[in-house]
Amino acid sequence: MNWSALQSLLSGVNRYSTVFGRVWLSMVFVFRVLVFVVAAQRVWGDDSKDFVCNTRQPGCTNVCYDHLFPISHIRLWALQLIFVTCPSLLVVAHVKYREEKDRKYSTLHEGHHLYANPGKKRGGLWWTYLISLFFKAGIDAAFLYILYHIYEGYDLPRLSKCSLEPCPNTVDCFISRPTEKRIFTIFMVVSSAVCIFMCICEMFYLVGKRFHKMIKIRQENERLLFAETHDITNMALPRTHYKRIDPTLTSNQNLSNLKTEESVAAK
Repeated sequence: MNWSALQSLLSGVNRYSTVFGRVWLSMVFVFRVLVFVVAAQRVWGDDSKDFVCNTRQPGCTNVCYDHLFPISHIRLWALQLIFVTCPSLLVVAHVKYREEKDRKYSTLHEGHHLYANPGKKRGGLWWTYLISLFFKAGIDAAFLYILYHIYEGYDLPRLSKCSLEPCPNTVDCFISRPTEKRIFTIFMVVSSAVCIFMCICEMFYLVGKRFHKMIKIRQENERLLFAETHDITNMALPRTHYKRIDPTLTSNQNLSNLKTEESVAAK
């Protein structure tokens, strides 16, 4: 599979993502896709060829291998990477839809635009982005559960016993490089868990930012409503109403000055 094409397709998501979304995308392509392409495929390349059972009964080795590995780790991770990156394409498709809608609106209304910024996470795009985060976290969690359920944990045993037909009796089977495969399995599981954590952090960030904005708008509306319903401009008396008293003068001098100001005001 051409993973570079998928990377170039999803690179545009960074323009519409938050900081957590950029970290998530870096985690997917650096710690999962790159490790998958460069190392994991080679580790599992000799999986079926070097699977050995201590019997020469025809078909026994194949049956035991199919029982122990109903689906290869490498193919399961490939499906996981494909499915987990698909929700990000929903965001890109929604932005492209907005851009096309804005272009048609601008053509019909003499240069006026319907969206100031089509990539701004507002309205329907905000919900699309939030839903994509739910899908990404849910898909990663589902594949982690599938891997745990199929192999009864994330460990690979060095020795496996098999008694299925056409094996003549209980035979011992051995997989190649179990320690190396165990390390890569734990690494991919931890990377998936970190990606789930980043999606959850981004969800809380988006919802918290939305609530904070709603609270600010509500407070501003309440302030404007209070200013409209209360006449706060005439609550203070004019400055000329207050009598100025000079502390350096005596009381008789201040009294005479006040009488002088009142007589001038009366005229």
